[in-house]
Amino acid sequence: MDFVGIEKLSLVDYDEKVACTLFMEGCNFRCPFCHNSQLVNKENNTPIPWEEIKVFLKRRVGVMDAVVITGGEPTLMPDLEEKIRDIKSFGYEVKLDTNGTNPTLIKKLVSEGLIDYIAMDIKSSPNTYNVVAGLSVNMAKIKETVEFLLENHIDYEFRTTLINEFHSLETIKELGKFIKGAKKYRLQKFTDSDTCIQRGLHPVSKENALQMKDVLLTYINDVELRSY
Repeated sequence: MDFVGIEKLSLVDYDEKVACTLFMEGCNFRCPFCHNSQLVNKENNTPIPWEEIKVFLKRRVGVMDAVVITGGEPTLMPDLEEKIRDIKSFGYEVKLDTNGTNPTLIKKLVSEGLIDYIAMDIKSSPNTYNVVAGLSVNMAKIKETVEFLLENHIDYEFRTTLINEFHSLETIKELGKFIKGAKKYRLQKFTDSDTCIQRGLHPVSKENALQMKDVLLTYINDVELRSY
């Protein structure tokens, strides 16, 4: 598995950081609302040689603060640790976007100081996870990662993309119980596009999203809407 895309400048993917974003091909979920269907389904992507990426990172030292690693699901990459070590050698902070299905690797990366921030996607409440992830999910792995992050070993956020067809107030209430005590939680607005795995899904309205936020504040102190 390789990096197949790079956003050379981002001011929104890592709060208060000037970053670039690396996109990895491949994922072990099939979330219907995913915007990166070409990455998930490995469709006509051209791998970017790692040496080429390193040359770019070296040239941007002093200009950028951080590198965001996303996908797809980055923890599927066999040599992810080695590549992060290369990134850290240039002095960058590293943010990892993940679905949380590889707690063993996440713990290792954190324990060795190789990542600085984790954004974990929480797809839905535990009893509806399979529907929103698009396949059968090993919830024990998800729970292990959630519990590890709740212990505050690293700066992190949980986030959920709100889909009208999947998320109700009751769903969100159960989700809040699942990640009770989380440091930071963001409810993200969905936008349908041609690159989604499934077309025709709808965003949760701002009015309903605010109601969901109020429900979540019972369990989590820092809850905000994103892109609403």
